[in-house]
Amino acid sequence: MAIDLEEAPVITAVKAPDFSSFIGESRALTSVLEMIARLLDNDSTVLITGESGSGKELIAKALHFNSDRRKNTMITVNCGAIPEELLESELFGHEKGSFTGAIRARIGKFELADKGTIFLDEIGDMSPTLQIKLLRVLQEQEFERVGGARTIRVNVRVVAATNQNLEKAIAEKRFREDLFYRLNVIPVEAPALRERKEDISLLIGHFINKFNKTKNRSISGISPEALNLLRVYNWPGNIRELEHLVERLVVLKGDGVIKEADLPAKIRNLELKPDDQLSKDMLLVGDPKELDESNHNHLTVSDAPPKIRNGAPPHSLTPAKEMENVTGPGLSTTNPLNNPLQVGSPASHESSSSLITTLPPEGINLKAVVDRYETALIMSALERCGWVKNKAAILLGLNRTTLVEKLKKKKIYKEDTAA
Repeated sequence: MAIDLEEAPVITAVKAPDFSSFIGESRALTSVLEMIARLLDNDSTVLITGESGSGKELIAKALHFNSDRRKNTMITVNCGAIPEELLESELFGHEKGSFTGAIRARIGKFELADKGTIFLDEIGDMSPTLQIKLLRVLQEQEFERVGGARTIRVNVRVVAATNQNLEKAIAEKRFREDLFYRLNVIPVEAPALRERKEDISLLIGHFINKFNKTKNRSISGISPEALNLLRVYNWPGNIRELEHLVERLVVLKGDGVIKEADLPAKIRNLELKPDDQLSKDMLLVGDPKELDESNHNHLTVSDAPPKIRNGAPPHSLTPAKEMENVTGPGLSTTNPLNNPLQVGSPASHESSSSLITTLPPEGINLKAVVDRYETALIMSALERCGWVKNKAAILLGLNRTTLVEKLKKKKIYKEDTAA
């Protein structure tokens, strides 16, 4: 049943958004997630732009399933995949006898999405005639079924997406300018994979684990040479192209390490430039103890969904040589990062000698002791990694953003800079 707009519930976002479907730590991705987080407590119309395969539908799902509307339906309509003569009926429904073959009334997608979200993918392919009717729905939240006279009112959040330049389409008279402004209330751009190449290793590890499980394969990693070529490749098909390539490599290789010779010729024949960020590490997946030894400094990628292994955060690259003496997520006296008696800190912070390992008779201020202990571990990790926060976060089993927030809260800065 359609809902009267005056009875629409107040929209409140969930307290902690779940962005676990997004793989990566690049600034391009985190900027998108920060934008999504700001859109969860309202019903503003969102227009997602970006190249094919860049994850526009994933963004739309995050907007819906992290909002108060997550308890209701999200309906997806690919406007470019449905013929124009059928799309109107698909979106708005039709009455019995409204056209040849309409033997019964049919509810449209907007009615099905009532109190939820409708995702209009490839909105740039919609015909001008339907654009007029969609404009009315956005303005009034009401419409009539094809062949019907009764006005139907709905409460729907509209999220649209396109890989086209709609401003160019407006200039070419293919897209209505007034509809564009109605859709483009909140613009969100999905970054192309070439704009977030630092995420490629994490994505490859995620997809290898995924297809090892679903295709019953046992790929253990990728050689440094192959990984470098995958990082240099431009990825015109974006994440979708990467996912399909990894699936092909996993299925055809079957087991062992994916090497340069396994890659398609168009990638294998790429020339590496002197200024390319080259990896000297092999990307490995699964349990490092079960992997073949090599002369490379191995990098491991946790399984997805991950369990924290040897302090490694989910979907993160972990230098195995840094983890040799770590026995688990708890403490180890053989690794100074995990032994409070061996952790040092600069004079600007509490010395590790103030850390307490036995409870004195008079008791302690547990919160203060734990805070000093955490500060000492953070300082030790930063010093070991030359204040490279991403590497320090890996050693501490944290996401980089979590570490940055802790540094801000504790007012910890490098002595010669406030970075």
